[in-house]
Amino acid sequence: MKALVYDAVERLAYRDMPDPQPGPGQCLIQVQASGICGSDMHAYLGHDERRPAPLILGHEAAGVVVGGARDGERVTINPLVSCGRCRACVAGRDNLCPERMIISMPPRDGAFAEQVVMRAANLVTVPDDVPLRIAALAEPLACGWHAVRLGAAALDLPLCDARCLVIGGGAIGVGAALSLRAFGATDIHVVEPNEIRRAALDKIDGFHAVAPGTVQDADLIIDGVGYAATRATATAIARPGGIIMHIGLGEALDGLDIRRMTLQEITFIGTYTYTAQDFRDTAQAIFDGRLGALDWTEQRPLAAGQQAFADIRAGRVAAPKIILEPQS
Repeated sequence: MKALVYDAVERLAYRDMPDPQPGPGQCLIQVQASGICGSDMHAYLGHDERRPAPLILGHEAAGVVVGGARDGERVTINPLVSCGRCRACVAGRDNLCPERMIISMPPRDGAFAEQVVMRAANLVTVPDDVPLRIAALAEPLACGWHAVRLGAAALDLPLCDARCLVIGGGAIGVGAALSLRAFGATDIHVVEPNEIRRAALDKIDGFHAVAPGTVQDADLIIDGVGYAATRATATAIARPGGIIMHIGLGEALDGLDIRRMTLQEITFIGTYTYTAQDFRDTAQAIFDGRLGALDWTEQRPLAAGQQAFADIRAGRVAAPKIILEPQS
């Protein structure tokens, strides 16, 4: 098969790789669409020791099952595999399983390829009327859905009465904003510093795209970036009793004003990926149209993946998400 392989810092090569072989309980999927995630960019830039080269990146994917009992089934892939037996899994918090594994991290190659293998239980059937490039958004949107679900539960007022702020206008931030709307929020702002990206966000219904510094206070803040500067912004503008949901993995240290958080009883919650139920619920919300048209992606051939990564790196991409598509 052909695959886009991360070979070194800022270097990807489109080349032949061995075909993956499904094991017991697994399915082989012919990939039709695979999104570029921020974590893929971190690896590309050499900032993620969990993803050493050489490696096939990519974990936001949808495609068609090849062979077996589900042959021909259109599916979107939950890339996070858990043990199903530990305390976290039994409690329905399988995203915290100590044995969790995700494709695009060794020893599991990812979905920037013509084919990928995944456990059958992690596949969600996609209706015929839903394009697979849209179904591939289930993974990044589920991250925002999970954060909104936890944030709404922690908030001391209904979402419909809360001012909500999302930091970052990539797919994670957009997904969080659309999830806020689906959960009942009406006052939603997305902070995006890139003017090109912000202009694209203005065309998406359900929230307001604004420049940094525009919103001065908020009840629920979702940081989809995760840098010291964005954490500093979140702690500065959180209202007393406010909630900060932290999704982004930009950098590990600094940014929190612990004194203000203590004096104003501001809650900070780290949120990692999604549970299996969150993923299924997000997929269903996509299929039902509750997350909007989801027409804000840009599609490029998988073979042109190196240029796509370089364009994202240079800030030349307006769309919140680039979807790579293998060419048959």
